[in-house]
Amino acid sequence: MKKILRIIIIFTLISSFFMAFIPDRGADESYWNFDSCTDIVVGRLASNDGSVITSHTGCCPECRVHFVPGKTFEEGAMAPVYYGLQDVRKPLKDYGEILGYIPQVRETYGYFHTGYPQMNEYQLAIGESTMSQREELKVDVSNGKQIMTIEQAELFALQRCKTARDAVRLITSLLDRYGFLPSCGPESEALCIADKREAWVLEVFSVGPDWEPDSGKPGAIWAARRVPDDHVTVVPNWSIIKNIDPSDTDNFMVSGNYMQFAIDRGWYDPESGEEFIWQKVYSPQPREWAMSRLWLFYSTVAPNFRKWPDKSLNDPYGGYDAYHQYIEDISIYPFSVKPEKKMSVQDVIAFQRSVFEGTIYDMTKDKDWYVPGRDGELKLSPLATPFPTKPMRELLDITWRRMVSRGGYGMVAQLREWLPDPIGGVYWFYLDNQHVSTYIPIYAGVQEIHDLYKTYNPDEFDENSARWAIDFVDNLLYLKWQEAIIDLRKARDPLEQSFFDEMDMIEADALSVYERNPEEAKKYLTEITQSRMVKVVEMYKKLRNKLISKYTNNKQGM
Repeated sequence: MKKILRIIIIFTLISSFFMAFIPDRGADESYWNFDSCTDIVVGRLASNDGSVITSHTGCCPECRVHFVPGKTFEEGAMAPVYYGLQDVRKPLKDYGEILGYIPQVRETYGYFHTGYPQMNEYQLAIGESTMSQREELKVDVSNGKQIMTIEQAELFALQRCKTARDAVRLITSLLDRYGFLPSCGPESEALCIADKREAWVLEVFSVGPDWEPDSGKPGAIWAARRVPDDHVTVVPNWSIIKNIDPSDTDNFMVSGNYMQFAIDRGWYDPESGEEFIWQKVYSPQPREWAMSRLWLFYSTVAPNFRKWPDKSLNDPYGGYDAYHQYIEDISIYPFSVKPEKKMSVQDVIAFQRSVFEGTIYDMTKDKDWYVPGRDGELKLSPLATPFPTKPMRELLDITWRRMVSRGGYGMVAQLREWLPDPIGGVYWFYLDNQHVSTYIPIYAGVQEIHDLYKTYNPDEFDENSARWAIDFVDNLLYLKWQEAIIDLRKARDPLEQSFFDEMDMIEADALSVYERNPEEAKKYLTEITQSRMVKVVEMYKKLRNKLISKYTNNKQGM
């Protein structure tokens, strides 16, 4: 019986490897689902170097990144509104189906394009996190007249805005006028919009399938709140805005219907004496995959802010004891908090790579991963992984937990006002699973992305694709995860650290060139970035060869 079970496990692992990129997405078997994005925002007085930071993980299938230069247009030109920006199976620079047009501006700015566009040449950056909303609000492309997806609104903002505040105003005006069309779920959306001075969280809910473009009514329900300069916050696929003060225009912006819509539907009664709480009115019952990340973030960055629930794993069975686990009220988590230690880009990266180590949500600590050792004592299997595939979870009876780390692509945007925009903005970009991937700095002045990062077809392996190079290693780790992940870190961490160590030197050189010739400085930064992209891919290819040689099943024995 044991031999049969072992054969099944080996077969499962081999299947996981050869399936390569058909990523597991929890209890759902779809190619990609909405509960995948964690955004962290750090105000300039809360960061260790004075930069404003916004970020985004999980994202969508369209991970290919390319630079779209700014352009000029003639008066009367119209800009297409696309549906399908997230689709990776269309040709590069094919942005999907055109649902309509809006007036074009005279001049657009250059930006880095992905399924969810994230940063432009003027250090404006946007992170996205899909939220949940009431069933009555849901609408999709098949049953509504709304045409403006959140990713398309992001694209317009990066092309037309230089500041976060202006981006909030533009995005919301587009959603009001053309209607917010959810493209994930169909659920609501949050954007973490930042520039080199400030950051905002914008939350958007749809208005259902009955909205008419010519009705004069807003095509979305939305609220935006500024993140205090000395605070940090997290958006874990859930609404985080609570109290709203529309009179405080320095810190809040709201749609004209932000409260009245709820009153009309009977969701809020102003005569009740209760305060209007945005999060409570428009979001459904909280889910564990959101609460767990709220807890992890706030208990990590501000452990003494309040007595947080204790979710540490004290024994191998702690994760099974649901009877005694906390089911805390979401209201205990603030909109933002002052961190007890100022945060760096690397701190944000470390959080993005979290797999809930040492907590009740740690999937590597499931009791079914423990096997008898030579001395008869139980020991952790070398196959234990924080990313068990669906077949592995079914075989070993492991409860799935939503982690911060996730397949796809993502970024950390570092925005610095004391440097010229081409040098000050750094787009720390990763592909595939950030727990395995390498973050590479792309400066705002970069004019062209290497083909390695612009190439990806999820249905066909390609040696000239950075995403496939990383994903290949990600799959090989399953051969002996506990040992192979150490090999990965030994290869990856020094390379990634060198990117941080070389920043001062590279930026000093770039600034010296910029003062003489800004275009030459952009060329210099482009060349450095492209050479690093090649280095990253070469490292993963070498590691791939090492892992398959070291952990081939020819050496596993029976």
